[in-house]
Amino acid sequence: MSRALRTAAVAATALVAALGLSACDSGSSTSADAPAKPSASTSASTSTAANAPGAASTAGARDAPDTTDTTDTAGAQPDSGATKASSSGGNGKPAAAVTGRCHTAGLTFSFGNGDQGYSSSDDQQHLEVVMTNSSGTTCTVKGFPGVDLRAADTWSLVRSSTSASTVTLKPGANASFVITYLPWEAGSGVEFKAKSLVITPPNETTSATLNWPGGNVLRQDGATHPGTYVGPVTAS
Repeated sequence: MSRALRTAAVAATALVAALGLSACDSGSSTSADAPAKPSASTSASTSTAANAPGAASTAGARDAPDTTDTTDTAGAQPDSGATKASSSGGNGKPAAAVTGRCHTAGLTFSFGNGDQGYSSSDDQQHLEVVMTNSSGTTCTVKGFPGVDLRAADTWSLVRSSTSASTVTLKPGANASFVITYLPWEAGSGVEFKAKSLVITPPNETTSATLNWPGGNVLRQDGATHPGTYVGPVTAS
């Protein structure tokens, strides 16, 4: 080969080598200088975890003491004070006992004036009838008793205009009412020869009978304002 050809070949080889080295240096520089970019998925995951509510507390929950109240309320017993208040009307006091009315069978009857005779003057007489609670329990009575004078027939006495009030009778206590009547005397009118007195306590249907202690009574069962009548039950 001629010298000129060898020189051209060597120059060509050197140029190729130079071009290869230049390419290698360029790739190395690009790779080394370019900053690494995080992947989209990694960035999104990190951002989501950092902004999620409770992320910090969840991280420390393992070491934090458990302060949650784990008391089982399903089987909790009711408060005794509330139970008492409910059973006593809500004020903590026992409910007041209800007192029933007095019944004929639980009462005994007598005359406050005794069984002595009454005068037969034309002045009005007043006969007190006493009712004693013999039932053993407290009871109440209010109103007018039914009172019948009996002879050959029956005379039901009218009531006075006096107001009635409730009377509470403890065992052994007394209440009373008064029968006001006009005695009969010759020439005064029709004579009613009373023999017995039938008493029906207020709101009762059972009666008790006493012998009439007074004399004969001036009959006025048809009068508008008779002088013989019965008053309400009052405390003795």
